[in-house]
Amino acid sequence: MLEDIKLAFFQTEIDVQWGDMDAAQHVNNVIYLRWGETSRIGFYEKLNVLNLDFADLGIILAWQDCKYIFPATYPDTIILTYDIIEVLPDRLIGECRMYSKKHNRLVAISKSSVMAYSYKALKKVDIPVDWKERLVKIYGDSISKPT
Repeated sequence: MLEDIKLAFFQTEIDVQWGDMDAAQHVNNVIYLRWGETSRIGFYEKLNVLNLDFADLGIILAWQDCKYIFPATYPDTIILTYDIIEVLPDRLIGECRMYSKKHNRLVAISKSSVMAYSYKALKKVDIPVDWKERLVKIYGDSISKPT
């Protein structure tokens, strides 16, 4: 299964921590959302659009979900991948896939919607053209919906 992981634009690994476990002795559901956040932030850092000084234009999470497929447990290493699956005029839809090295399988999929946000105007704005151009270079023209 791990050999089937596609070459995602962003990929990283994270160790499962003992404290990630819950009373059912598997990784707590909220941890998967944190892993999704780790991959999402890593993706936007690599894309060079993450603005952490909050002075101008940045990203803001609008929505996320998670489909739990197989329980992860300690000890394990999770491979996180993140890719944009759709570019809309006012948001980017991304997908994080989480794979267990120990079990050699997919454990969860988290999708999210991120908007461009003006910290000066305190409101969402359309996805900047230069962001779209970067994404088209990575994924091709089919990723972007007409504005």
